[in-house]
Amino acid sequence: MIKIKEAIVVEGKYDKIKLSSIIDGVIIVTGGFRIYKDKEKLELIRHYAETTGIILLTDSDSAGFKIRNFIKGAVKNGKIYNVYTPDIYGKESRKVKPSAEGKLGVEGIKPDILLAAFEKAGIRASDAPPAVDPITKADLFELGLSGCPGSSELRRELQIKLGLPALLSTNSLIEVLNTIMTKSELEKLIEELTSE
Repeated sequence: MIKIKEAIVVEGKYDKIKLSSIIDGVIIVTGGFRIYKDKEKLELIRHYAETTGIILLTDSDSAGFKIRNFIKGAVKNGKIYNVYTPDIYGKESRKVKPSAEGKLGVEGIKPDILLAAFEKAGIRASDAPPAVDPITKADLFELGLSGCPGSSELRRELQIKLGLPALLSTNSLIEVLNTIMTKSELEKLIEELTSE
C-alpha cells in the first residue's frame, strides 16, 4: 500500500473501494454526474486542490472525461494532477453487461495497472506516516463539536479558523481534519477557540 498526500477524486464508491486496497490517502467520490449539483463536495474538492492538490482519476469513457473536465473547470485555484487509465475493454465482475463503450472503469482495472498510471502521471508515494491516532466521531463529541448544545457554532468557528468550507458534513470534516492535524493539535485548537 502506498501513501498519497493529494486527495484522489473518483466517480463511484466501487472505485473508492478498489483504490483503498492499494492506496492510503483521501479518496473523494463524486457520485458520477451528481457532482454537477453537489456544492459541498465541490467546495471540499476546491479545498484539497488549494492545500494538498487533487488527483483526478475518472473512467476512460466519455462520461468520465465529462466529469473530469467539469471538475477542472470548477476548480480555479490549486493544483490538479490527471491520472488516466488505459482503454481496457471488458466488464466489471459485479456487472451483468459491459458499459456502453465496453471499457473497464477504475474499479475493473488491475492494481498494478492503476499504480503504473499514477507513476506515469508523476505521482509518487508520500513519506508522511499514516495517522497513528486518528480523529473520530467520538472525539468530535467529546470536544463539543457534535451532538452538544452550541456544537454547530463551535464547528463553524473551527471551519472558519482552518479555512474549510462551511457545508462540510461531519464525516467530511473528520476526513479533512485527519489530513491536516493530529488529535492533540485539534484539542489544543478547540481549547483556544473556547477560551476566546
